[in-house]
Amino acid sequence: MTNEPAQQSSPNQTPKISGPGQDSESLTTTQGAPVYDTDHSLKAGERGPTLLQDHHLREKIMHFDHERIPERVVHARGAGAHGVFTSYGNAEELCRADFLKPGRATPVFVRFSTVVGSRGSMDTARDTRGFATKFYTEEGVFDLVGNNIPVFFIQDGIKFPDVVHAVKPHPDLEISQAQSAHDTFWDFVSLHTPAQAHTMWNMSDRGIPRSYRMMEGFGVHTFRLINAEGRSSLVKFHWKPRLGVHSLTWEEAQLAAGADPDFHRRDLAEAIDAGQYPEWELGVQIFPDDGTAVFEGIDLLDPTKFVPEELAPVQALGKMQLNRNPENYFAQTEQVAFHPGHLVPGIDVTDDPLLQARLFSYLDTQITRLGGPNFAQIPINRPHSPVNDMFRDGYHQHNVPQGIAPYKPNSMDGGCPYLAQVTSGEHAPLDFPQELPATQKLRKEPASFSDHYSQARLFYQSMTAHERAHIQQAYSFELGKCTDNTVRQRQIDCLAQIDGELAATVAGALGLEAPAVGEEPSATETSPALSQIGGTWPVDGRKVGIVFNRGNEDGLEQITQALADRGMSPLLVSSQGGKTAAGQEIDRTYLTARSIEFDALILIGPLPPAGDSVVPLDAKAGAPSAGAVPLDPRVSLLVNEVYRHSKAILCLDGQCDGLLDAAGIVDDAPGVGTVELPAVGDSMEELLASHRAWERFPVAE
Repeated sequence: MTNEPAQQSSPNQTPKISGPGQDSESLTTTQGAPVYDTDHSLKAGERGPTLLQDHHLREKIMHFDHERIPERVVHARGAGAHGVFTSYGNAEELCRADFLKPGRATPVFVRFSTVVGSRGSMDTARDTRGFATKFYTEEGVFDLVGNNIPVFFIQDGIKFPDVVHAVKPHPDLEISQAQSAHDTFWDFVSLHTPAQAHTMWNMSDRGIPRSYRMMEGFGVHTFRLINAEGRSSLVKFHWKPRLGVHSLTWEEAQLAAGADPDFHRRDLAEAIDAGQYPEWELGVQIFPDDGTAVFEGIDLLDPTKFVPEELAPVQALGKMQLNRNPENYFAQTEQVAFHPGHLVPGIDVTDDPLLQARLFSYLDTQITRLGGPNFAQIPINRPHSPVNDMFRDGYHQHNVPQGIAPYKPNSMDGGCPYLAQVTSGEHAPLDFPQELPATQKLRKEPASFSDHYSQARLFYQSMTAHERAHIQQAYSFELGKCTDNTVRQRQIDCLAQIDGELAATVAGALGLEAPAVGEEPSATETSPALSQIGGTWPVDGRKVGIVFNRGNEDGLEQITQALADRGMSPLLVSSQGGKTAAGQEIDRTYLTARSIEFDALILIGPLPPAGDSVVPLDAKAGAPSAGAVPLDPRVSLLVNEVYRHSKAILCLDGQCDGLLDAAGIVDDAPGVGTVELPAVGDSMEELLASHRAWERFPVAE
């Protein structure tokens, strides 16, 4: 028996109603009939068999049995948010799209995702991330379906099933889940060498972003923009995060996979809930549409190539802010349907052979995944502009079309709907009249597609010493998980085509002989824009853990206020939960806190072992207190991990004597400091602006 009261809401309480279809104060069937009992099936007598005529039972079970839809083949695990794109109004000479005109504010929905794993996989796997944006413009929906990496594994869409089959788990054991560290992936990319450029990006820190809020986005392909005079330009789309491009360390990614597999999803939702709305600028690299689709020797139709920003600067066209979390994950984030063919006047595709295949694949996928051709009627997919498509019937037809003549031409419905009047200038044409040369039907590729290594070399040589070391470690880890020595050796040989030092380092880590490097490749120009290290960025939303003991709360209020005033998010970490003497909520305890949650720490000592601490057990990977000052081993673990991950650590002057020594931390190391209470806010802002103290652990150049 249930103890649910007959009337749940009090006389003064307004029932929570979530929207259309859920607008009755009382429980009903899907047809609106009232339900007075949802706890007992209809039976022939109290102990008798259940009756087939129990419609509510059958309807309830039927819907439950079909609550899950097929997950996406790729990009299954995602997180989404609503927002608005505001145009800078500077695109008039470039593009006639209405949403780029001055003063336009366009609603958007963005879905971030990982490519390889299932819906139940972890957020922090080394993987490419999807960055898909749906613009609800007044001229229809425009979908910019991109990634956080500007190049792709393949050059032709016919290879897409191959690369996905290779990177997905082995079909016999269904492992490795959400990872590329296995034989079939490296077998494919070492044989299909166009994949080497994307693989290099994936093995870099770009493969494990710190946050969706700190992730760059790219349209990958080259698109065509057309202005009001019909003049066209070729462009590549970029999303530039206001907070900068930052990544996790590999150890952080592994910790998060176990301690908080929803790390990225939670980070995005919490930032929006806290009013720290993430922002990106939408920009384009612009190239002349001269018929060659080549710029500075780079084939713009080859999706394994990118154009360095030093050759073609990114010109900002507007700003996007995400300011509202989804009301329902399934209805919105899961059911949203993107398609690179969802275009508006002023934006068109090019002959990129991967993009051309995507124009078919996305539509075909939605029909299967969302149960039929009417997926555009699902609320999250509905255009915000008027629609009259003359489509009829089919699964999940929610509209009630008017008229009896869904065909053109007709006279029965007065000729309606009328065709868009392009010739009169009332509407802009959707398609660009691109000239096509006389040619032959062939299964070939242009010669310019045959360079598979120079851009991987450009990327690697543009990295700082720390970033190159991370790439070496990533290749060593991934290939170390392979069991086939032939696959390992073949990939090492590919690395030798990119950089001899890289190949030798990875070969040494695997216990293999470094391949003989012939003539060294010619020196490659670097692209400083590719590196994530060296700049400073806003600290909005960065999480700072304030670690203290319940017996000492001196300065706590001042510290939290100073951090909040500068846009940071303070989290209180103490020996036990509850509230401080001043009424501040304690967010974490020594038991529940882990280093991945924080971008930096502030320590208010002393921090002796708490009453629930069992030192030999709780020490875990953190060394027990080694100095004269007793230290809770869980705090020691927390501080040590933050230190290893090159994050900032501040101690409050006069209260932390011997504390860092007890944790085995060098108190004058880069990014570690002791400060007076009034200087805490400014000091932390300065340290966090550069993201990490990379100089703490020098790497040989």
